[in-house]
Amino acid sequence: MAADGIVTSPRPAARLRAGRLWYRVKESPLTLVGAAIALAVLFVIMAAPLLAPYPPDKISLAARLAAPSPQHLFGTDEVGRDLFSRVLFGARASCGIAFAIVIISTVIGSIIGCLSGVVGGIVDTAIMRLMDVFLALPALILAMALAAALGPSLFNAMLAVAVVRVPAYVRLARGQTLSLRNRTYVKASRSFGASPAYMLRWHILPNALSPIIVQATLDLGGTILTAAALSFIGLGAQPPTSEWGSMVSSGRNYFLDQWWYVTFPGLAILISAMGFNLLGDGLRDMLDPRLGGR
Repeated sequence: MAADGIVTSPRPAARLRAGRLWYRVKESPLTLVGAAIALAVLFVIMAAPLLAPYPPDKISLAARLAAPSPQHLFGTDEVGRDLFSRVLFGARASCGIAFAIVIISTVIGSIIGCLSGVVGGIVDTAIMRLMDVFLALPALILAMALAAALGPSLFNAMLAVAVVRVPAYVRLARGQTLSLRNRTYVKASRSFGASPAYMLRWHILPNALSPIIVQATLDLGGTILTAAALSFIGLGAQPPTSEWGSMVSSGRNYFLDQWWYVTFPGLAILISAMGFNLLGDGLRDMLDPRLGGR
C-alpha cells in the first residue's frame, strides 16, 4: 500500500523479480546451456514416439549393424534395430528413472531430515547414526548390492539407487532445520504449542527448499550415470528395453568395427548428465547469496 493509502499492484514487483532472475541467468552462459539441454531431454521424453522414425524394437536382419545413413541416422544394432529410435526411447528409461529416483529420495530424505532436526534427542541421534552407516559405504557398491539382492530389473535398480541417495538429503535437510529452528518465528510457534508436524509443514520445509532443490538438480546427472552403470552390468534394464546403459553394454562387443553402436548412447548419457550438472551449478549460484546470487 502506498503512503497516500492507494493500494499498489504486485505486478511491477513480480516483473522486477523476474527481470533480476533473467539477468542472473544471462550472466552465466553455461547455465543457459544446461537449461537448454534439460529442456531438450524433457522434450525428447515426451515426444519420442513422434520423433522416432521406427519402432524401437523393430528387428530387420537385412539391416544388421548398418553404419549411420539417411535411413538410419545412428546406424543399427546386431539385430537391425534403429539406434536413433532406441536412443530417443532410451531417454524415457534412463532419464525417467533418474527423475523418479531424485523425487523419491528428495521427498523421503527431506521429511526424515527435517523431523530429525525438529524432534532432536535420541530420535535425532539414532537417525543420524543410521545415515552415517549408509554414507560410510561406497554409493555405487551399495546400489549394486541392493539391486542384486532385489533382482535385476529397472524398477529394482530405481529402488536401490533411491535408497542410496536418501542419506545425503537427510543430512542436508537436518542441517537446514537446525539453522532454522532457532529463528524467532519458529521459537514463537513452539511457545504457542505448535506440534513438530505443524512447524515442519509451515516453517521448516518452505524455508529449506532452496538448497534441497539445488541438490536435487545436481543429483540428476549423477543419478543418470549410476542407473546407466547398473544397466551396463546387467542389474538394471533388461533386453529388449531401450535404455542407454544396456545399449552401451550390448554394443561394447562391436566397438572396434561398429563404433556407432556404443558412441551415440554414450553421448546421450554424457550430454544429459552434463546438462543437469550445469543447470544445478547455475541454480546454486543464483539461490545462494554467498556464491553470487544477490
